[in-house]
Amino acid sequence: MAEVMEQAQESEVKQVSKETLIGELLQIDQDIAPILFGIGMHCLGCPASQMESLEEAAMVHGINPEDLVDEINNFLASK
Repeated sequence: MAEVMEQAQESEVKQVSKETLIGELLQIDQDIAPILFGIGMHCLGCPASQMESLEEAAMVHGINPEDLVDEINNFLASK
């Protein structure tokens, strides 16, 4: 029974929101980093950025947070 529940949890697609912290985002999937680098977020290694929400980071870089969330969630769903 526990094995079935574990398999179900592994098959669930992770999703992020505007409130997801950058540090959490990279824990969900480190392969998201190139998406962030591609839009100019080169501060991923900065300790302060780890506690910044995806929405805050997007706004600082002049990016629509909803579009970024959609792009990341589409990426995660495709894995």
